[in-house]
Amino acid sequence: MDILLLHRRGLSQRQIARKLGVSRNTVKKYIEKPELPEAGRKLVQRKSLLDPYHDNIISWLDEDSDYSATWIYDRLCNFGFPGSYEIVKRRVRDLKEERQRIAYMRFETEPGYQAQVDFGEFQVENADGTIKRLYLFSMILGYSRKNYGVFVERCDLPTFLDCHINAFEYFGGVPEQILYDRMKNVYIGKLVGKSRFNDTLTGFALHYGFKPEVAPAYAAWVKGKVERPYRFIREGFWRSYGYICLETANRDLSAWLKKKDERVHGTTHEVVSLRFDRERPHLNPLPRQPFDTSYRVYRKVYKDCTVRFDGNNYGTESRDVVVQCAKSIDICCCSCINEHYATPSKVRYTRSLTSHHGERK
Repeated sequence: MDILLLHRRGLSQRQIARKLGVSRNTVKKYIEKPELPEAGRKLVQRKSLLDPYHDNIISWLDEDSDYSATWIYDRLCNFGFPGSYEIVKRRVRDLKEERQRIAYMRFETEPGYQAQVDFGEFQVENADGTIKRLYLFSMILGYSRKNYGVFVERCDLPTFLDCHINAFEYFGGVPEQILYDRMKNVYIGKLVGKSRFNDTLTGFALHYGFKPEVAPAYAAWVKGKVERPYRFIREGFWRSYGYICLETANRDLSAWLKKKDERVHGTTHEVVSLRFDRERPHLNPLPRQPFDTSYRVYRKVYKDCTVRFDGNNYGTESRDVVVQCAKSIDICCCSCINEHYATPSKVRYTRSLTSHHGERK
């Protein structure tokens, strides 16, 4: 992915190879075949004699961060550590410096470099006492603090990616990097020391030219730029808000955010909208075609020529079909769309042909 990002910035294959420390043939391979996973430099970490004792050092520093390297070295020798004191001294020094950076360092990003994303739950009490769940998608640009927010009724991956597309169009471009927390529909885990993301999100990131990053576990301060505005929306907009419907809530939220863009931000001490005017030219351009956020599933056709998907029945004339669902539902056979339905509501219908979901177009 690093190779493709540098290529989009206009660097030659020779410059990319020199910058990443890889051969020109490797750069050429990933540029010609961008679908290859993990495009970029593959680092091989050397093993250290201290690796088996790393957890011991961490636990001692958690107990008392003032423990010296000499004290830790003496304890490790009692466990059979065969290495030298210098190795221990360097490791302890690096760990202490890292803890100080975590505790005190505040970072600001360059224009157009980073955006932060959050996805949270809100609740609405209906007239009959039942609870309706809404989800707030929020994306904020790190430099200007320009914020895009929208309420949605689903928290699945297609909706999540659609929110990204709308945010990019709202900003008029795409940042270099997007920082996420460890949400299940985005982050899979660590693989050989590197963050592994959902394959669909990885393809989405390649299409729009940004690099996904994940915040460390239990480190909400890393995503402070979006965590604080999230509370800002909950306390400033949502508290005491009279909810009517989703469309009205999103319209009111958009107007409220535009009004707040004219305030002087407490951290940057500048008007958000003026700072965004300086950041906008640094965003990467949008691609010519939006990413296809629909997902495909295979379903059996029953004797009454219907298929069942998401608890609903749809009519079709073909025996072998693929259900493709995004903002609408298409029933396909041999790559041709045979039936088209509007996305249904959550009301469940019977299996009779006269009560298919959606309105045929």
